[in-house]
Amino acid sequence: MAEAEGNLDLIWGGEEIAKVIGRTPRITFHLLEKGLLPAKKVGNRWVAERSKLIAFFLEDAA
Repeated sequence: MAEAEGNLDLIWGGEEIAKVIGRTPRITFHLLEKGLLPAKKVGNRWVAERSKLIAFFLEDAA
């Protein structure tokens, strides 16, 4: 599978997701655990697609 195929910009880990959305890690983990962010748990790490996070917050602001 070519690396460019399916070119997903994935963010791994709750703390990295927190940086992208501009929230504290504590708030971010709460939102993740409650299912309020477009992310999934893979093993014991959270992963989110950058474009989906941005779209989620843009949609919420509209």
